[in-house]
Amino acid sequence: MPVRSRLTACLCAFTLLTAAYVDGAAAAPPAAASVQARWVEEEVSFRVDGMTVYGTWRHPARAGRPIPAVLLIAGSGPTDRDGNSALLSGVNTLKSTAELLSKAGVASLRYDKLGTGKTGLGPYADKVAEVGVGVFERQAQAALAFLARRPGVDRRRLTAIGHSEGALFALLLATRSKTPVRGVALLQPLSRRYLDVISAQVAAQLRAQAQAGLITEAQAKEIEEAMARAVASLRADGTVPPNLPGGLSSLLSPVNAKFLSEIDRLDPPKVAARLKPRTPALLSCSDADIQVSCADVEHLATGLRKAGTTFVRLTGVSHVLKEDPSRTAEHYGDPLPYSRQLKKALQAFAR
Repeated sequence: MPVRSRLTACLCAFTLLTAAYVDGAAAAPPAAASVQARWVEEEVSFRVDGMTVYGTWRHPARAGRPIPAVLLIAGSGPTDRDGNSALLSGVNTLKSTAELLSKAGVASLRYDKLGTGKTGLGPYADKVAEVGVGVFERQAQAALAFLARRPGVDRRRLTAIGHSEGALFALLLATRSKTPVRGVALLQPLSRRYLDVISAQVAAQLRAQAQAGLITEAQAKEIEEAMARAVASLRADGTVPPNLPGGLSSLLSPVNAKFLSEIDRLDPPKVAARLKPRTPALLSCSDADIQVSCADVEHLATGLRKAGTTFVRLTGVSHVLKEDPSRTAEHYGDPLPYSRQLKKALQAFAR
């Protein structure tokens, strides 16, 4: 396989981090309302930015006293309301989270963000390059407002839960939304500036490729230097240099330049520092997470010194919150159990 093809293959995973709106295809949405014990999964929708966003409202089958509720926000890439995509099914990060929360008496809303599931690209189908951070933030705000209006929801006990990149949008909700949240849960969260994270991941992949003899050290250096120039360009004026080598052009392109430059301006610890003092915050990391390290999450925690923070350090749990100490992505879609340690912490936190 030519060097360029190998590098394109090894970097394609990073494209998922940044192209949530490029790949409109995703796993099919769940079927309309199904009853499991005392809870129903109801297909719902709401309008924002001239488009319809679809989601799942999980709530008690019978109305009773008002109960706490959470908004679940998906991570990066074409990740739908359940935590799956057309490229990887069976992950079910958010679906599993909703189910374990209902066992603790907590309702939830999860939704197909722009470019995923039933929501699709909507009015952005012909203008993907215009998609920035604001589109996703407004969808999250609209979802939270919709959740607050649901019958039986205690508006004083709303929590935003974000997984991976979704944690940044949970923080934005807690600091900028007109609908107040009581607290935020940041699960294996994006903890450093976006382009810094991508640069580190690319560098790690290049080192691995060079050590395996698939590319030369000179080629690795060339691509890493090109990555640095691209990051500098995105930060300076929001543009991507042409003719990037080694598959970088599929990762950093004019199509996602607006989104990349805008999200990179949001430094997670600085966003976290805007939370009101003593706001309840739950952080999680794992020694088996190959995408977000505990060192990364500790960096984010520096912005939460005034919050009421609970930091849960997991053992043997993958990035998708499953019991999996393998430190690979090979088992993300396998039917492995949800982290017992995190389950207990989340159920206590969201009540």
